[in-house]
Amino acid sequence: MALSKFLGLFLIHIALLSSSCFAADPFVFYDFEVSYITASPLGVPQQVIAINNKFPGPTINSTTNNNVVINVRNKLDESLLLHWSGIQQRRSSWQDGLPGTNCPIPPKWNWTYQFQVKDQIGSFFYFPSLHFQRAAGGFGGFIINNRDIIPIPFGSPDGDITILIGDWYTRNHTALRKALDAGKDLGMPDGVLINGKGPYQYNDTLVPDGIDYETIDVHPGKTYRLRVHNVGISTSLNFRIQSHNLLLAETEGSYTVQQNYTSLDIHVGQSYSFLLTTDQNASSDYYIVASARFVNESQWKRVTGVAILRYSNSKGKAAGPLPDPPQDEYDKTFSMNQARSIRWNVSASGARPNPQGSFRYGSINVTEIFVLKNKPPVTIDGKRRTTLSGISFVNPATPIRLADQFKVKGVYKLDFPSRPLTGPPKMETSLINGTFRGFMEVILQNNDTKVQTYHLSGYAFFVVGMDYGEWSENSRGTYNKWDGIARSTTQVYPGAWTAILISLDNVGVWNLRTENLDSWYLGQETYIRVVNPEVTNKTELPMPDNVLYCGALSKRQKPQDISFATSITTSSSKLFLAVLMVASALLFH
Repeated sequence: MALSKFLGLFLIHIALLSSSCFAADPFVFYDFEVSYITASPLGVPQQVIAINNKFPGPTINSTTNNNVVINVRNKLDESLLLHWSGIQQRRSSWQDGLPGTNCPIPPKWNWTYQFQVKDQIGSFFYFPSLHFQRAAGGFGGFIINNRDIIPIPFGSPDGDITILIGDWYTRNHTALRKALDAGKDLGMPDGVLINGKGPYQYNDTLVPDGIDYETIDVHPGKTYRLRVHNVGISTSLNFRIQSHNLLLAETEGSYTVQQNYTSLDIHVGQSYSFLLTTDQNASSDYYIVASARFVNESQWKRVTGVAILRYSNSKGKAAGPLPDPPQDEYDKTFSMNQARSIRWNVSASGARPNPQGSFRYGSINVTEIFVLKNKPPVTIDGKRRTTLSGISFVNPATPIRLADQFKVKGVYKLDFPSRPLTGPPKMETSLINGTFRGFMEVILQNNDTKVQTYHLSGYAFFVVGMDYGEWSENSRGTYNKWDGIARSTTQVYPGAWTAILISLDNVGVWNLRTENLDSWYLGQETYIRVVNPEVTNKTELPMPDNVLYCGALSKRQKPQDISFATSITTSSSKLFLAVLMVASALLFH
């Protein structure tokens, strides 16, 4: 018995050693079982997507340069990909979890993601990227902590709290998808969830009995880091906490100039870190509110998420009206000016010891310019579609990166226009041809009637300007060339433009899309293909051993060689398996 215990401990020790001896940076491991469960967040039983039977899914907790290994078992009845929004996947678009780079994980199969969170810190989230599944859940937070040797620009918080907010429909994602396929609009959401739960009953008329709501417990006189993510479908939300200020500290991997907000607009796909000081007298609990923005508020009152902030010395339940949202119904500049006020903390260290501002983006010469314009949905070949610059993107049967690897012709075109097309809109797999180590200026022009948020995989870009009207060459005179925030998701207001700058230093195929899920589903996206003309493995990692095949390459896929072999994706894991076999032989000899 003693020998068994000794060999068991020896086995664990060797396994840990074997997983780190091939890389200086530690590994963190997660197992995700993705399945349907029944939940009633708004009082109506419905099918939601859970991870390990949790809705929302667990928070991934990592540290700069960790190797993250996530084994995903797909127990849904349709194919699945998980996308790690804001994780840059340095040198490895293979792991990005999007249809342009990955074949989907079939039902009943599993696949292991393995990637390094190289030179990143901050607050991010993950979600399922296929089949409109994000509308059913499957999302969760993703934290990258600073290494101990890198100081953070504020005192260590007394707690770290992830808050997922988002609009929500009581219809299943399959019903929502069918509505879009039939050319219909989704209409007003049924509510807003906070951490997968419906609103606290602050109003008997608007909120029915029996709704389970989120409660966040805190102690007085402490400071907490709140990581707030809008994981919803298409609604911009205003986030606020009754009687408390929100000290903005970080957004999507960049430390910000710290300033207080009574509320902040958080658009679809965006993430923010606030420092919350519990300095109130706790005469009662306090409301946490996420309410719809830029809508007819009298009609959208139900589209409000309400949770509770409860001090440990609270004297009673929250009561009375909710804290007011911004009173800017007739002032379209309020939210934009708030967005402009979010600045990069140029003196703080990010993932590396040198200050964030040591990368002087404002002095780099632009090498390529793209003006991307979106409009309201159009009809192409009898189908309702959305477009970018007149092109509605069609995802190819063979992922772009895989087609490049095996030199499959005819999968895509490298002809995305630098200016919007003037002819009729068309459906194509058209990519932006990015120049490795180039410096790209992208102007996002929103000619639709609702806010659009745009996300770029693989990079943090610099948000250097935004304004109402049509962008022109003269607009560059308003650019912020010193401390524009670096992030991966930016809003573009209706009838307005936003300008971003991108340093194309990450080889791969990277998705540029609207985060508004309905518009994304209908084609409002493209990919930027960045190739190093020099053949070297220093700028891109090799294709993973467990790559899935589909489309023109589907014959390469072996039937269900996934359930065991895919979790053994590196030589370190292979060594671990060998050690396991040897130790087992010793144990049972």
